[in-house]
Amino acid sequence: METTVQIDVVQGAIDQAAYYLVTNIQSNGMFRYRINTNTTVKVKPKYDIAHHAGCIHALSRYYQRRPSDITYRAIESAGKYLCKEAIRPIPGESDILAVWSRPDIDNTTKPLQAKLGGTGLGLVALLSIESFYCDLITLEQLRALGRFIIYMQREAGDFYPQYVPVASGRTDKWQSSCYPGEAALGLMMLYERDPSISWLTSAYSALAYLARSQERIASISTDYWALLAIEKILSQHHPEQSFVSKELLVNYAIKICEAILQQQIHAPRRPRYHGGFVQNGRTMPTAAWLEGLLAALSFLPTEYEITKRIRTAVMGGVKFLLEAQINNGDFVGAIPRATGKIRLGRPAVAAEFNRRVTEVRIDYVQHAMGAWMQYLAMA
Repeated sequence: METTVQIDVVQGAIDQAAYYLVTNIQSNGMFRYRINTNTTVKVKPKYDIAHHAGCIHALSRYYQRRPSDITYRAIESAGKYLCKEAIRPIPGESDILAVWSRPDIDNTTKPLQAKLGGTGLGLVALLSIESFYCDLITLEQLRALGRFIIYMQREAGDFYPQYVPVASGRTDKWQSSCYPGEAALGLMMLYERDPSISWLTSAYSALAYLARSQERIASISTDYWALLAIEKILSQHHPEQSFVSKELLVNYAIKICEAILQQQIHAPRRPRYHGGFVQNGRTMPTAAWLEGLLAALSFLPTEYEITKRIRTAVMGGVKFLLEAQINNGDFVGAIPRATGKIRLGRPAVAAEFNRRVTEVRIDYVQHAMGAWMQYLAMA
């Protein structure tokens, strides 16, 4: 992959991001979820177990590239917290486990619930750890998490997004466009560990449903998790995959990539925004979409015109994130929410956005770190 971004610069950014995450794990295994580098801004205490799992996944990938005792201990601590505090059976189904979002931990008034995406990312995290630390969870428990995803899937391939005990179980009350892709990626990683056709069938059914449903609407979801899941499916080579339509998945991936590419900011005179994918300079969407674009580069033919455009877009996005990272001081390695304040719009909206510009959340760091690691792997 041709690049004008120096490899050692990207590796340095990854090292700093990993340092930020491992030094922000508390003694109980929780991350310091959200801080503001402007210490005069009061931060509301929140937590998200799905972001916790995402950070475990990113750190596990980092550890495989650059193993160290401090990273190992951080992953072990965060992994144990996930298993101890979040993984429980669903009522009346002892052989189905889920990753639960608890109101007492999330600091929310929402009821206890198991989110589809949370369990999908829980599988991603735990299977990432297994390659170097196999005593955290059993294969049967991993299968039980996979069974929750299948339990939440409808016959057409789509999902109930949440399981809420006080709402009588599976519910459609709140949707997230990321959940199906997260679930499919978790199932495909489980399939790599435990090659049961049920995991593959469920994952493909979810992605095929998304692909066919997108054919009927004008706007395409910029679902980067779906791109990561498609990459996993297409990287597998087993006879039982004969029912998987590569053409359907690749065409769907191209549509997602096109939707992402249309968002990129081309503004050389505004260097803090140039190369990003959001007009207001937010970093997390850029990092997440870069992860999706880089996943697509692994399976899109090199001769496709869109492949060349993706490569160019990726370089711009990588530079944007490098410019955004904090490189010194008390918050080294952190990725702020946005690269600058906004002036336009309603005063109250602008004030709230500007108050959070200097906010750092663990998933902002995790996604940037993940995108950079993918970039290095391809470079």
